[in-house]
Amino acid sequence: MTQPVRALAAILVTAASVLVLVLAPGATTAYAVNLMGPLRAPGEPAFIAAHRGDRAQAPENTIPAYESAVRGGSDFVETDVQLTADGYAVLMHDTTVDRTTNGTGRVADLTLAELRTLDAGSWYDPAFAGTQVPMFEDFLDVLITAPDVTALIELKGSWSREEVAGLLGAIYFRGLQDRVVFASFIAGTVAAAQEAAPIIPRVLIRRVLPIDPVEVAARYGAIALMTRPSALEDRPDAVDVMHAAGLGVLLYTLNSEERWGEALAFGVDGIVTDKPSKLDAWIAQTAPGT
Repeated sequence: MTQPVRALAAILVTAASVLVLVLAPGATTAYAVNLMGPLRAPGEPAFIAAHRGDRAQAPENTIPAYESAVRGGSDFVETDVQLTADGYAVLMHDTTVDRTTNGTGRVADLTLAELRTLDAGSWYDPAFAGTQVPMFEDFLDVLITAPDVTALIELKGSWSREEVAGLLGAIYFRGLQDRVVFASFIAGTVAAAQEAAPIIPRVLIRRVLPIDPVEVAARYGAIALMTRPSALEDRPDAVDVMHAAGLGVLLYTLNSEERWGEALAFGVDGIVTDKPSKLDAWIAQTAPGT
């Protein structure tokens, strides 16, 4: 994206944020609920989020994985975004490239040019040899092709307000601002996203639920909390408490029918999985009325 286009996109982002907050201060909450759909009751099908794409079919966080996920009917696609040494946003879960490429080193210490020379597919299967580490814009271009799919974008590590704002031009330029959700384990990163893009929904990820999940979600303007099944086993009332406040609960990363059944019994709103196509088929077979 050229500098003039980036500048224009930044102006549009700022103007849109101001208009929403001034003219419709309650729009963010209403929009957030609409994005996830109605909050689920126990036993009702949850939405499916493809974890790093469809990892059952292609190497994680690569374009083939996301193309497979959108073809398979996932409601959401989840991805991990980090910044390179020269400030470009790329898709990578680990802090280093060692596990999922033929290279070594920290993402934050490598330039975009260095990352783009790496093979991010051979480790998974020789058929994917030569697959590159995608830029954030490459991922968004896949999202454009799937108008019914929403992106759950996990910002890995600590991000500043300015760094989050740097993602907005690419999002708004493609008209995807209504189909993205920012998420992070880091409360400061969620706060930075809230400041940089108040009209884009946020999800706070917690391995253990806070004593008052509603208060914590409200503090960061989050539409939902994402956690592990064990957290709900310790706090079986948490879903009801969150739903009473109009907030959602998502679970990660569930890959078996046993775990899927447990999640639906809790009444969670979304399930993050490495096997989105299998989960979709399982829900179709087991959902009430089918």
